[in-house]
Amino acid sequence: MKVTRSTPDQLILTNTPWFIGITLVLFILCFVGAGLFMVSEGGEGILFGIFCALFGGGLGFGAFCVFVRRVQVILDRNSNSILIRRQSIFGYDAVEHELSNLSHAEVETTTSTRDRTTSKMHRPVLILEKGMSAGRHPIVEAYVSGRGAQRMVDAVNNWLPAREVDSDSQSA
Repeated sequence: MKVTRSTPDQLILTNTPWFIGITLVLFILCFVGAGLFMVSEGGEGILFGIFCALFGGGLGFGAFCVFVRRVQVILDRNSNSILIRRQSIFGYDAVEHELSNLSHAEVETTTSTRDRTTSKMHRPVLILEKGMSAGRHPIVEAYVSGRGAQRMVDAVNNWLPAREVDSDSQSA
């Protein structure tokens, strides 16, 4: 995820998974291409070629459907709104909350142990303390390793205090 706009009135966070999307498309093309090549060669490889194209291409397409989602979070002071947009191959979804209900953002962490190795995965979460949608609202559904979640939380939390400074300066 990255910050695509940060002004006093608007903060936009965007996650477009280009790397995984392109990787999965190449995976699909390799399996379908290899399968079609085997089919075009004829002989005993026809059935294996069809299997390779359908199974490998199908697995890649299924992974593409599950893992490739574009997420955009727009925090807008002028309209007092938080808009969370998610787009996948299946469609588009948008959820709107009131910005005045947003308390802060924080990192949600999960820990997994596998083969005596402990790994921590993170995701950024918006905390709404009041209103109809009070609670924890993940910006992205998946947990990831690295510092990306912390960077998004820092961007939101650093942007939020400007609201209090702006409203104080307007009342003076």
